[in-house]
Amino acid sequence: MAYGDNVDPKNRVVAIVLVGLFTALLGYGLVNGLNISIVKKLAEKLDVVDVEEPPPPEEPPPPPPPDNKLPPPPPVVTPPSPIPPPNTSNQVSSVPEAPPRPPLPIPPIAAPPAPPPTPDMSAPGKPRGNPGNWASPDDYPARALREERQGTTGFRVSYDASGKPTGCDVTSSSGHADLDDLTCKLMMRRARFTPAKDRAGNPTASSYSSRVKWQIPK
Repeated sequence: MAYGDNVDPKNRVVAIVLVGLFTALLGYGLVNGLNISIVKKLAEKLDVVDVEEPPPPEEPPPPPPPDNKLPPPPPVVTPPSPIPPPNTSNQVSSVPEAPPRPPLPIPPIAAPPAPPPTPDMSAPGKPRGNPGNWASPDDYPARALREERQGTTGFRVSYDASGKPTGCDVTSSSGHADLDDLTCKLMMRRARFTPAKDRAGNPTASSYSSRVKWQIPK
């Protein structure tokens, strides 16, 4: 590095002027035959200005060697932003959803064919033979004949699926207990029935109601 670049321009001009004068005088003396001593005296009187060069700038000190014991730099603290961050917890994804597939048509299930209507084979029960023969004047109680007691007894006979009586009830009294009792006894002994039938034609239990008129024969 050249340090002359920092010399004051004024001092440089003065030095150039003095050198020029010294050269002119020296030439003039040589031309006119002047004594060399005069030239020396003039040269001694000419004092060339010494340009003081400024001292070289001090070099910056070398950086200190790295030391692992140096404390770490303080963490950079970012001031909180006054604007709160957007809440993304409830944000919906922008990915478009595929449209739902239309439901497949379900063919209607054919209803099973209705069963053919069952013919109604029901029928009421009926007595076998003539019910008037189940009680006759020959069955009249002797005591009732002597006392000339008579009347009409209403009854109801229950029977099973075979047509045989299973019970007898007096529905209306003749006014005489012996005549009423005799009526049910005769029905249980002599009454027979063709049983009733249900819709399928099967025999079923039923009942039969009628009356017996007790009248003294003439």
